[in-house]
Amino acid sequence: MLFVICIVPAAPLRKEDAHRSEMISQLLFGELAEVLDETKSFTKIRCAYDGYEGWCQFNQLAKIEEEKTKSITKNITAEWDTLISVNERPMHIPIGSSLGFLENGKAEIDNFIINFEGQSYDPDTAMISVDAIKAKAFQYLNTPYLWGGRSVYGIDCSGFVQQVFRCFNIVLPRDAYQQAGVGEPVGFLQETQCGDLAYFDNEEGRITHVGILLDQETIIHAAGKVRVDKIDNMGIVNGDTGERTHKLRLIKRYF
Repeated sequence: MLFVICIVPAAPLRKEDAHRSEMISQLLFGELAEVLDETKSFTKIRCAYDGYEGWCQFNQLAKIEEEKTKSITKNITAEWDTLISVNERPMHIPIGSSLGFLENGKAEIDNFIINFEGQSYDPDTAMISVDAIKAKAFQYLNTPYLWGGRSVYGIDCSGFVQQVFRCFNIVLPRDAYQQAGVGEPVGFLQETQCGDLAYFDNEEGRITHVGILLDQETIIHAAGKVRVDKIDNMGIVNGDTGERTHKLRLIKRYF
């Protein structure tokens, strides 16, 4: 098998092998993927973290030997923005970027020499608490909504909760409807705790939105931007306009 890692801050993962094709997700810097197919300009990959498949530009990826993938750790960046060096030139990478392929802050992958002098974050050591959940979620506040996004440069609702939960070593699927298929049900909003996920459906009954409950009356979610709004048994009420924007379908717990 052939493997690659993302070598840019955030690489679009597209539905088809074309620049105009829909962006369905992203790879963040350092994330590992398996190569499934290749064309002249694009590589079809399966993301190691969540199994998502799509097409990336080949020049946003670096090939890595299969043997080296076995020693990759879960370490990620913890700051909103982190400075590293790629081929002796600076690169800013977002929170949640993968650093597990580095050894003592250095690596030579394909034609790239990477150096990092900061501190990485190990999700295996994370302690889950109300304060910790809020701290990680609030790092994304006011991040603009971007369909398929997974970074503080642009993110969608399911990408947001996936990235926050990654900080606590809880692996969630990529899309909201997939995330709703795992976890333990919580019967009522009044029984929830900080960190539970609330899911919302459309008129056809399909789950299309997800957010993180901060308490029994407040939710943080990506809608236009990552924002904090009120929630009740019917759904979300926009704090700026008073408009009811999302209809509550179910609530799940993951820890």
